[in-house]
Amino acid sequence: MPRSDTAAAHRRSRLAWFTTVEARGAHRTLGEHMEINRIEVFQTDLPYVDGAYQWGAGNAITTARASVVVIGTACGLTGCGEFTPCGENYMVAHSEGVAAAAKILAPVLIGKDPRQVEAIDWEMDQTILGHGYAKAPIIAACYDILGKSCNLPVWMLLGGKLTDGAPMYRVAPQRSKEETIAKLDRHRAAGYRQFQIKVGANWEQDIDRIRATVPLLAPGEKAMADANQGWRVDNAIRVANATRDLDYIFEQPCRTYEECQRVRPHVAQPMKLDECVTGMEVAQRIVQDRGAEICCLKISNLGGLVKARRVRDFLIENRIPVVSEDTWGGEISASAVAHFAASTPKDYLINSTDLHNYNTRSTGIGGPNVREGKLYASDTPGLGVEPDLDALGDPLAVYAV
Repeated sequence: MPRSDTAAAHRRSRLAWFTTVEARGAHRTLGEHMEINRIEVFQTDLPYVDGAYQWGAGNAITTARASVVVIGTACGLTGCGEFTPCGENYMVAHSEGVAAAAKILAPVLIGKDPRQVEAIDWEMDQTILGHGYAKAPIIAACYDILGKSCNLPVWMLLGGKLTDGAPMYRVAPQRSKEETIAKLDRHRAAGYRQFQIKVGANWEQDIDRIRATVPLLAPGEKAMADANQGWRVDNAIRVANATRDLDYIFEQPCRTYEECQRVRPHVAQPMKLDECVTGMEVAQRIVQDRGAEICCLKISNLGGLVKARRVRDFLIENRIPVVSEDTWGGEISASAVAHFAASTPKDYLINSTDLHNYNTRSTGIGGPNVREGKLYASDTPGLGVEPDLDALGDPLAVYAV
């Protein structure tokens, strides 16, 4: 058998072993050898389905690099998590960061009980300051194991199912007006009713794009004009003034929170903040300043599900609706997003998105379901997804006892 075939067969046998062991161990007692004994890091490239994904001030990606963490335990249960940036250095996050962090974190985490997700989160923060995006896949993998150990889906562990089918948006990247209109029609035919218009590269052209696209919305549809931090304050104000008569959501015009607040008095539409929502401190400022009507919660940007849940619940307690999202990703990231969305109150969940359908390759087998423009989290134990070992290939790094 050729070497490549042998490797593929080995990965398939490992996946079969994961499934068999976890089926046997659906119900575990608290003390039954649940400590972490293995941490693996994988990387794979995810090509964008439509060639080039253009966003912000001249940014574009054709391929995103996914990092997947698989955690094993002494009893045989495994869990997986993923971080994929929207291009290198997106929000100061880099695909190499997961592997670098795992090298430091593995000696601390091996021997710990992964079901104690708050304790794992605390240990990581005591070991590495910041770099929450690199910790996020580890937390997701721990939640996956916790769910499998008690035979519950992750949405139950996050508070229960408060939204059964999260409404999704779909992106119209920075292209010509005609291409943008055609893409919106295609997404509408697939059941999407919320559309994100990518702007931020050229403010004058962005005004034309917004004015050409927003009037095409049908009753009940929403549009977000997302600059992805791309405008200067003065140009963001120009866009706001030129589109005051249109009904859409004005999203993340400038790089920093402070810059967005300088623009805010000039904006007639609801303002949505995204990249600058990095944690509880910013969330508290938003509430205090009345700094936004909507907050996009990217799980990796917030440091993982433990911290994302805290921020979400705080914002909703203060009557600010949210978006359940992440920076990019395949089936594993999309699964975490779906569970986070499902556990968010329906009236305070603006939308979510099916990240795994943005790519031509996979990170996982299983994951959320997409029907008629809505995202449904799996009801199976854990995240409801297993690593696609054929797609991931051999691990980049392995840490084991």
